[in-house]
Amino acid sequence: MFPFSILIEIIVAYLIGSIPSAVWFGKLIYGVDVREHGSGNAGATNVIRVLGYKAGIPVLLFDVFKGWLAVQLVSWFPLAGLTPDAMVYVRIGAALAAVLGHVFPVYARFRGGKGVGTLAGVGIALYPLAFLVVLGVFIVVLALTHYVSLASILGSLTFPLAVFFITGERNPGLLGLSLLVAVFIPLTHRKNIQRLFRGEERKFEFRKKEGKMQS
Repeated sequence: MFPFSILIEIIVAYLIGSIPSAVWFGKLIYGVDVREHGSGNAGATNVIRVLGYKAGIPVLLFDVFKGWLAVQLVSWFPLAGLTPDAMVYVRIGAALAAVLGHVFPVYARFRGGKGVGTLAGVGIALYPLAFLVVLGVFIVVLALTHYVSLASILGSLTFPLAVFFITGERNPGLLGLSLLVAVFIPLTHRKNIQRLFRGEERKFEFRKKEGKMQS
């Protein structure tokens, strides 16, 4: 019974993560598929570039929320008989499923975003203090360079260090997940890294007219 119940929770987490907020919001409100414009990415940054902050901020908040919700549901509906340590691993499984859902959403033909927003929600649920450290790194790098990709990459590389040295976390599963994040984010930003080295990466403009679509 346990394996089946755990599988159900993992599937629910994947389905929550799969909700393509950028795609649905763009199509329903603006009649635009953001994957056909800007960077072609179904994430909040591209929504801001293509449709403006009024569209991008709600998308970002929802992406963070769904990552947080996928993990919290496991805590709200714990499986009877599982030890606290075992529940940690179920929450980790839900976190991974939610991020995979965002990157490969079943509702949008498996064409999703890069998972940064959803990972932020996971971080809030599992590593609140480490998340604040990473958020600080992200904001500083973004403010100095205007590269969202670079801020995301450096934030992800900081993450396991913050988890281990600042929060003092020693759970193998949680440490392993933090290391996985440090590998996953750079992998999903491979093209951005190449553009950064070529000096072709687009900078993020903090001031932009709302609703202005870019190709």
